[in-house]
Amino acid sequence: MTATDFADWPADLLAQEFRGKRVLVTGSSRGIGAAVAAAFAQLGARVAIHGRDVTALEAVAAGMGAGVVPLAGDFADKAEVRRVVESAVDRLGGLDVLINNAGTMLGRVALADIDDEFLQQQFDLNAASAVIASRTALPALIASKGAIVNTGSISGRTGGSAGSSLYSAAKAFQASLARSLATELAPHGIRVNAVSPGTIDTDFHQRYSTPDKLTQTAARIPLKRLGTAQDCVGAYLFLASGRLAGYITGQVIEVNGGQFYN
Repeated sequence: MTATDFADWPADLLAQEFRGKRVLVTGSSRGIGAAVAAAFAQLGARVAIHGRDVTALEAVAAGMGAGVVPLAGDFADKAEVRRVVESAVDRLGGLDVLINNAGTMLGRVALADIDDEFLQQQFDLNAASAVIASRTALPALIASKGAIVNTGSISGRTGGSAGSSLYSAAKAFQASLARSLATELAPHGIRVNAVSPGTIDTDFHQRYSTPDKLTQTAARIPLKRLGTAQDCVGAYLFLASGRLAGYITGQVIEVNGGQFYN
């Protein structure tokens, strides 16, 4: 083989990949979403971030520098999902990457205590919002031959722990949705994948897990520690990159320190 048989891999590959790209990261006022949005912004992308808490959202946006677009909205409300995505497309002048990251557990609730209202809230926030966001963004993504990356969870594979049945099922939905849409949207040149984080040390587990539970979990992980939001960033950048992952679609990347694998 000669040097001309190899592709050019510039030293600033990621900056070249994302400079000027239009990216919406839902659920990005904290945790994994905030870390992912900040990475895109640092690489020169034009980023819209989203969260429900206006104050927290604006604080995160200020820390990411000029040009980041904060969009507040409750993604348990279908109309709000549409409004936020439409606003992102309008303010960014299109869309190249959609990161469907919005969602949270809303509390650990046993099956016997799940009422219809809680069931609907869980579905709307953690499952339906990704469908509506993707559908709303579709014309812009067709125009750009863009990429969608959903956020799943290790609990979508294992079923999670007591009281997390609906959240875990919704995260399994995110992975299956990515696989299905990958086939459906491939003719448009749109790639759809998912990232499945393991036990990540963010305020999510500060709210829903005890310190003792987290200590026991860390001891069972082959890498002997919980993950961090920064540990997850690379998988999102990889899947969003046409240069690095242009022939990858319908896949789920597990980011869990060896906690669970196929």
